[in-house]
Amino acid sequence: MPRALNEGGPFRLAERPTQTELLAKYFRAFADPTRLLILELVAQRERSVGELAALTGQAQPNISNHLGCLRWCGFVTTRREHRRVYYAIADTRVVDLLELARDLLGDNAEHVDCCRVIGTGED
Repeated sequence: MPRALNEGGPFRLAERPTQTELLAKYFRAFADPTRLLILELVAQRERSVGELAALTGQAQPNISNHLGCLRWCGFVTTRREHRRVYYAIADTRVVDLLELARDLLGDNAEHVDCCRVIGTGED
């Protein structure tokens, strides 16, 4: 059995993950409602952690953790201005991907809502 990396982390992969495993992990970054909201907010304009915390109603450390994930995956980038860090979309294709997902969901929302496999904690 291959040794898993990040044994305590939520996105464990084999030592040499396949392209499919990496892609699945990549899409898991989109699987959190808070991260999606953060992406939507920074797609409008760059924002600070404090601003994102206020807009989402989440605690600042929680937002920072989500931003770390989004930054690590290459979805957002940072710009420092004095002591404040601003986050923005790193690549316009992220916005394109979200728009494509919304379009697809528009055609399949009822089916997604009825799905009992995804989102049950067993996926």
